[in-house]
Amino acid sequence: MGLFDRLGRVVRANLNDLVSKAEDPEKVLEQAVVDMQEDLVQLRQAVARAIATQKRTEQQYNKNQQESLTWQQRAQLALSKGDENLAREALMRKKSFSDTAATLKVQLDQQTANVETLKRNLMALESKISEAKTKKDMLKARANAAKAQKQLQETIGGIDTSSAMGAFERMEDKVMQLEAESESVTELGGTGLEQQFAALEANSGIEDELAAMKASLSGSSPNQQSLPAGDTNTNKTQDSAIDAELEELRSQLKDN
Repeated sequence: MGLFDRLGRVVRANLNDLVSKAEDPEKVLEQAVVDMQEDLVQLRQAVARAIATQKRTEQQYNKNQQESLTWQQRAQLALSKGDENLAREALMRKKSFSDTAATLKVQLDQQTANVETLKRNLMALESKISEAKTKKDMLKARANAAKAQKQLQETIGGIDTSSAMGAFERMEDKVMQLEAESESVTELGGTGLEQQFAALEANSGIEDELAAMKASLSGSSPNQQSLPAGDTNTNKTQDSAIDAELEELRSQLKDN
């Protein structure tokens, strides 16, 4: 294979590919229907011309037939009058019109057949155009649906679903973390109340114990009865000892 043949084939292949890619189904279908309608107009014109020609031929045929009959009658008239030469001349005219009529009859039969064929073709083309229009609308609807589906798939394909789902998962984790923190704060708040009440209870016990110690040191316990008057000196001695002991305890607390 020559170089130029190979180049020609490559060029044709590329051109065909470009044309195929450039074809829009909707536009191609519209143009196809337009072309068919133009063919229909031309075919109708051809049928009209054929019918007109057929009618002219038919008129000429009928006229020659009538002339042939007229000269036949004239030949008979001349012969009945004994004029053979005039009869012969009339028969010659009759033959000329008869021959022309026979020729026209052949043409008329052929034109009639052509007109019938053209009419059938016209009806077939009209039916095809009607079918093409219906199919065009259907194919256009399918093409539009396919384009919409393709666009939808491209849109879906362009969405980063993993990133979106990752965002949802992060937000879910964050919400769960907030809920956990809220529960923790609630639990901590409850524990604080319990600790406060426990501290109050503990301080109450200490205060009670301190009061008891004071009463014991002072020798006047709430449950203890009053001592006799004769023990006054003994109590003073005990108070002095307790005061000394308390003073020593205060000194130790200050030192610590």
